[in-house]
Amino acid sequence: MTATKTNTPVFSVEGLWKVFGPKADRVPADPGLTSLEPAELRARTGCTAAVRDVSFDVRKGEVFVVMGLSGSGKSTLVRCLTRLIEPTAGTIAIDGEDVRAMDKSRLRELRRHRAAMVFQHFGLLPHRTVLDNVAYGLEIQGVSKSERRARAQEVVAKVGLDGMEQRRPSQLSGGQRQRVGLARALAVDPEVLLFDEPFSALDPLIRRDMQEEVVRLHREEGRTMVFITHDLNEALKLGDRIALMRDGRVVQLGTPEEIVGSPADDYVREFVRDVSREQVMTVRTAMRAGECEGPDHPHAIAANEVVAEAIKIVADSGQAACVVEDGHCLGVVDADALLGVVAGPSAAAAAGSRPAGAAPVPQKAAPAERGPATPPPTTTEAV
Repeated sequence: MTATKTNTPVFSVEGLWKVFGPKADRVPADPGLTSLEPAELRARTGCTAAVRDVSFDVRKGEVFVVMGLSGSGKSTLVRCLTRLIEPTAGTIAIDGEDVRAMDKSRLRELRRHRAAMVFQHFGLLPHRTVLDNVAYGLEIQGVSKSERRARAQEVVAKVGLDGMEQRRPSQLSGGQRQRVGLARALAVDPEVLLFDEPFSALDPLIRRDMQEEVVRLHREEGRTMVFITHDLNEALKLGDRIALMRDGRVVQLGTPEEIVGSPADDYVREFVRDVSREQVMTVRTAMRAGECEGPDHPHAIAANEVVAEAIKIVADSGQAACVVEDGHCLGVVDADALLGVVAGPSAAAAAGSRPAGAAPVPQKAAPAERGPATPPPTTTEAV
């Protein structure tokens, strides 16, 4: 996804731990315990480390996806951001303000005005209409009835629920109820939207529609979003950057293209094995040095175009194409290079060569955040 982004972090997380169990504080402070695998840690201390030494920034205007299997710690992590779950150790800041130092009043302000959560389970009030459910957050803030209903009407239309304002939740489909939940979060105009697997219980077609809704809203508003999911395709579709978690650790952090093109280890490689690379990798990774045949950039392809579209353009023209960004030629790309990206590293290795256009080296988690390379089912009990 693309939107206006800056390098200024909205959320900044450093060395975050969440440990459940007796005397949890001792785990992050003891190097002998921090290095233990989940089963060993439980056996020795009775504790479960749901989040283990995690660090990242969420930039203004980006969609930051936290992705992992059940038990990886992703939902615990997002709840720590606003202290719905109290962290055990580490720092969390929003716009430079220390979240862990906030008193109850500041925390309420954070949750009501600055960071709104959209949950998997909608939590709608069954006796209220769609409009009044959407306006509920504004009501808690003390906004006047006329003002909150006007704002609610505006966001109801924005999420495609025009004409359903007076319906009750029981009269709505699952997808419609999730739209109400999204509208309720948007109504308070938060700086950040936090999504905790909001679409995982929806039917596939409805799920796809809701993903498109998030893409559209982000394109129109550029709002910062943190999105939790266990679905790799959803992560690749929505995320500007993805943090891939395993057993409470971030094992790789990067763009979708970096994660698919340059997996950090065997665990990530197994995760992305069946991804359609041509739908994720861009022309930039397949181009080589070269100049266009003319000043008008014949058969030009944008550098951020996905390989699947570039293959069609090159096939139709029957010749190499110029890769262009901001009106300047960056290089050229031909059919062999594009097909090399589709084939992937394994095919290139079998042929004894480096794949065409390997993705740039991704940003990786710190060594403390790296899990073992083999990807057996996760054993942690974290959410």
